[in-house]
Amino acid sequence: MELSNEVILRPRFKFNVDRKHESLLSLFESEGKKQSDFIVTRVDDHVFIKIPKAKQHFWSPQLHLEINEDYDDKNISTIYGLFGPNPTVWTMFMFLHFVVAGFFIGFAIWTYVNWSLDESYAIQLFVTFLMVVLWFALYFSGRLGKSAGNDQMHELHHFMRDTLRSQDIHAMN
Repeated sequence: MELSNEVILRPRFKFNVDRKHESLLSLFESEGKKQSDFIVTRVDDHVFIKIPKAKQHFWSPQLHLEINEDYDDKNISTIYGLFGPNPTVWTMFMFLHFVVAGFFIGFAIWTYVNWSLDESYAIQLFVTFLMVVLWFALYFSGRLGKSAGNDQMHELHHFMRDTLRSQDIHAMN
C-alpha cells in the first residue's frame, strides 16, 4: 500500500549522484559560503541547509542531507534527504503528542476502573475524549505548519538542486 505525500509530515527522498561523496560535501560547504540566502552546515557526512534567522518563522523547515559513498563504486554517492522543522520545534511537537497519549491512556484506565466499580466516570470519560480532540488538533496544526513552510521547503530543494547542477557545470569546464 502506497501512501501519498499529503499524509507525511517530514518528507524524505533518496537519489544517486555520479560524484565522489567527499567532493559533494565540499561543494555544499563552498556554495554555502558563497551566498547568504541559506545557512549551510556540515557535520561529517551530513549537510544541514537552513533558512537564515531573519527569514525564519515558527514553522520554517530545514533540509538535512546525508551523503554516503556507494561501497561498490567509490565514484557514486547516495544522497538521503529529509525535510523537517527546526529540531527544537519537532521535539516540542513530539513531546506534546506523548503527553496527550499519556493522558489519554491514564484517563481511559481511570474511566474503566470507575465504570467497573459502578462509580461516576463522566469527568474521566470527558477528558479521555478531550485528549482525542487534542491529538487531532496537534495533527492538523502540524499539517498547517507544513503548508506554511512549503514555499521555503521548495527554496531549500532548489538550492540543493542548483548546487548539484553547478557541480556538473564545473566538471564540464
